[in-house]
Amino acid sequence: MKRGDSRFSPGSSVSSLQILIRMESFEQEFGDRLDALKAEGLYRELRKVESPQSPLIQVGGRAIVNFSSNDYLGLADHPNVKQAAMDAVATYGAGSGSARLICGNLAPHVELEEALAEFKSTEAALTFSSGYAAAVGTISALAGSGDVVVIDKLSHASLVDGARLSGAKLRVFAHNDLDSLEKILQWADRRKTEGKTSARSRTLIVTESVFSMDGDIAPLLNIAELKEKYGAWLMVDEAHATGLFGEHRRGLIEEFNLSGRVEVQMGTLGKALGSSGGYICGSRALVDYLINKARSYVFSTAPVPAVSGAATAAIGIVKSEQGYALCQRLWNCVDLIKNTLIRMGRELPPVRSAIIPLILGDERRAQELSARLLEAGVLIPAIRYPTVARGAARLRVTASAAHNADHLESLFTAFRELNSA
Repeated sequence: MKRGDSRFSPGSSVSSLQILIRMESFEQEFGDRLDALKAEGLYRELRKVESPQSPLIQVGGRAIVNFSSNDYLGLADHPNVKQAAMDAVATYGAGSGSARLICGNLAPHVELEEALAEFKSTEAALTFSSGYAAAVGTISALAGSGDVVVIDKLSHASLVDGARLSGAKLRVFAHNDLDSLEKILQWADRRKTEGKTSARSRTLIVTESVFSMDGDIAPLLNIAELKEKYGAWLMVDEAHATGLFGEHRRGLIEEFNLSGRVEVQMGTLGKALGSSGGYICGSRALVDYLINKARSYVFSTAPVPAVSGAATAAIGIVKSEQGYALCQRLWNCVDLIKNTLIRMGRELPPVRSAIIPLILGDERRAQELSARLLEAGVLIPAIRYPTVARGAARLRVTASAAHNADHLESLFTAFRELNSA
C-alpha cells in the first residue's frame, strides 16, 4: 500500500466513536478472560516485596516469613555477593551497552564463564540473560527439522518451549519412566534404519535433575545409559541441584559421577547462586556453536555487569568451606521441616531436596490455604495450572540455609493453626 493511497486520507479514517467502541471491546474481551481465570481459581497477582530476598521479607508493610524463595543458600543478600555486584558497577557501569557479539562482551562476563567452567569441571561455559533464554536458545540451536527431542513430562516450561521452537519432532516420556523413554528412543532409532529420516538426524534427551515443582530426582545414571545405548545426546537442567548436591556442590551430575557423560549441562544463577541469569556448560565446541547459533544469546543485550560480578562471587562461596557449611545447614533445615510436617499428618514425597511439595489437588483449596498462611505471617504461594497439571495444585515449601529456629517455628505454628481450624 502506497502512502498516497486513499485509505491513508483523513476523509476515510475511522471515527473517534468507532475507535472508542473497539477499545472498549478490547478491554471487555480481556476482562471476560480474567473473570474466567478467577472463576477457575487460576488468577494471579504480583506481590510487591519491599526488602532484599531473605527468610524475612517486607510485604505491604508487614514482616513475612518467606518459605517460597529459591535462594537455597541465602546468597542473594550475602555481603560478599552484594559487594561484588557493586564493585562491578563501579568499574564497568550499570549496563553492558550491546549484545555480546558486538561490544557488550565485558570482562565480568568472561570471568564468570571461566569460573563456571572450572566449577562444573567442563571445558567451557556460556551465560544467558535468564534460564529461560538458555533453555530456548540452546535446544533450538542443537535440534531442528528431522531431529527428535525427547523430554520428561514434568520438565520446566522453558525446556518444552525450546523443543517446540526447534522444529524437531517433540516426544514426551512419562515422568522418570525409563521404559517410556526407551520406547521413544527405539522409535527414533527405527526412523533412521527404515530411511524415514536422514542418517545424520539426532535425538536429544532433555530432563531436569531436580524437578522444580515436585522436588524429586531424575534417574540420571539410567538415562545416561539409555542415551549411550541409542546414540542420543543428553541435556540436563541442574537449576535446582547446583550448589546443593555432589562433593563439590556442582549438582546431581557430579553426585552420580556423570561429569563426562552429559553433553549439555544447563543451570541458573538465580537460585543457589543468588543472582540471575542462565548458563550452559560443556565442551568448547558446544559453547562456540551456541555463541554463533543460539538466537536468545546472539540477539540479546549482554547481562548487566553487576549480575556477573555477583554470580562469580557466589560460585567462590559455594566452592569454599563456607559453602559446605551452608549446604549442611540447608539439609538440616530440610530434614526438620519434613519430619515435623509428617508428624503433623502431612503426606510428603520420600526424596530429599530443598523443594517440599504439599499436594492438595484443588486450585481453590490451594489458594485458600496459601491466603490463611499469609494471614499468619508465612509466605507459601499456591502453585496452580499451568505451572503444574490441572488438579495437581499444591503449596510448595522451599527451605534455605538462612532460615533460623524462629522462622521454622513460625512455619510450624502456622500449620498447627491450619490443622486445628
